[in-house]
Amino acid sequence: MGLGVCVLAAPEIIVGAVIITGVVAVGFAIKEALDTYAEKRGRPQVRPVPESRPVPEVKPVPESRPAPPKPSPKKRPKPGPKEPDFPPIGPVEVTERDRPRCEPVPVPYHLGGNKLHDKCADRIPNNNFPGGDVFVNGKNFDALQLATRTLWEVKTDNFDIYTDDLQDIVVKSQVPKLRHERALALACGFDFHIGVRSEAHKEALEDEAPDFQGHIVVMDWC
Repeated sequence: MGLGVCVLAAPEIIVGAVIITGVVAVGFAIKEALDTYAEKRGRPQVRPVPESRPVPEVKPVPESRPAPPKPSPKKRPKPGPKEPDFPPIGPVEVTERDRPRCEPVPVPYHLGGNKLHDKCADRIPNNNFPGGDVFVNGKNFDALQLATRTLWEVKTDNFDIYTDDLQDIVVKSQVPKLRHERALALACGFDFHIGVRSEAHKEALEDEAPDFQGHIVVMDWC
């Protein structure tokens, strides 16, 4: 309406122009004003372009290396020849721990606690350590004659009163042990003698182990 009033206030109306002309002019002006208003309303409003946001940094993806190809079962390396099972030929190094301890060490008592056994051992002629054992190369021997470097093992069985079966059992059990003790003595440069209480025991041991002949003594002192 404000726009229409402005048109009606034109010079043609003020100077007394014809009413028809004024009405036409006013109508044209109103129409033009309405068209202009409608054009302005129908025209889309342009919004300001928003400021561009910073684009997030994109890190490059590391290139994945292809996995190494699996070896073909046909091209697998063949196993080399096995080493021989037998030990190498040549001298074997012996450590200090493996060396035999051959220095005689007196022990102030006899093992076992058998009084008859201890008396027979102590009365061995020229026994240098009566009253106890002698430790040589990991073994307690019953006596030592230093003059002849002879180690002794004493057996005080009542062999003569045993049955034949028991005598056989006793001899077969004693021979392996006596051979082991003799090996320990010989390894240290000592001779080895066996003391028994009867001739029958001596003969049975020699029959079972002929290598003992000349090294078994009947102890007539006990």
